This record gives sequence, structure tokens and C-alpha cells, in this order.
Amino acid sequence: MVRTPLSPSERRRGERFGALLRRARGNRSMVEVAAAAGISAETLRKIETGRAPTPSFFTVAALATALGVSLDELALDCAPDPQEDGVEALSA
Repeated sequence: MVRTPLSPSERRRGERFGALLRRARGNRSMVEVAAAAGISAETLRKIETGRAPTPSFFTVAALATALGVSLDELALDCAPDPQEDGVEALSA
């Protein structure tokens, strides 16, 4: 299966997500957090550096649990920025 290249806005969201994970990880090592989430330290490194900007839902959920961060918080912090990303706001 060929994957569609990511847009610049998707890459920026991945970078914001990685930065959020680094802040949430604090002084804990990558190895410790990765083990708690059931992923490899290399996978966590790729996510944190933005080289893997679109991790699977289950990886995100496992990291949220390991770091004590809610999925709601992650979604809000990593949602597209309408001004930055050129996304139109949905009307209710």
C-alpha cells in the first residue's frame, strides 16, 4: 500500500505532538516511557522528533496512559490550527 505524502500542516501537527510528548515525559527516560507504553524506544524517538508524525491511535492511547495525559488534552493540543494550517472552522 502506497501512503499519500503528508502535507506541511500534518507535519507541523506531528511536530507539536512530539513536543507535547517530550514535555509530558519530563525527566523520565525514553526507554522507561516506551516500555510502559509497550512500544520500542526507537518508535518513541521517531514520534518525539516528528519523523513519525502520524502514529496509530493505539500507540497514542498507550503513550497517553503511560504519561498520564488524557486523549482529550492531546487532541486539543494537536488539533489543526485554522490560521496556521488554512483549515476552515466547522460551523455548528
